[in-house]
Amino acid sequence: MGKEIERKFLVKDNSFIQMTTELLHICQTYISDKPESTVRIRVCDDHAWITVKGKNDGAVRDEWEYAIPVNDAMEMAERLAGGWNIDKTRYVVIYEGARWEVDVFHGRHDGLVLAEIELSSASDSFVLPPFIGDEVTGDPRYYNSVLAAHKQL
Repeated sequence: MGKEIERKFLVKDNSFIQMTTELLHICQTYISDKPESTVRIRVCDDHAWITVKGKNDGAVRDEWEYAIPVNDAMEMAERLAGGWNIDKTRYVVIYEGARWEVDVFHGRHDGLVLAEIELSSASDSFVLPPFIGDEVTGDPRYYNSVLAAHKQL
């Protein structure tokens, strides 16, 4: 079993764009969006994964993730979830030695921009990049599983 330790923040400006080292397109949907057990299907460019996550305990939660064929992901999304309900572009930024993932949402969540940093321990320290705004770690309104189920934030 893996653990996901992640902090999440609103983004206050687009200065992250000029710091980007990698750009990815992501579509995802949820087979289960219950807080105690989410099951996500994600396609990122030419790769796909199924991810099972446990309930958040602050910035920490259980996580299992497995690569799956893209065609299987497409079928699961359509047959089990009615299609994709999150569409976003991920900008990867390396800042002060830490990897930040900045998600710019499209479609019904157009205008929402969130940044995440994954940590190896909940007590890890890091330097905030200049584009970081308010922290929303633990705020369920910003969970992708909640965003997927709601029309707008």
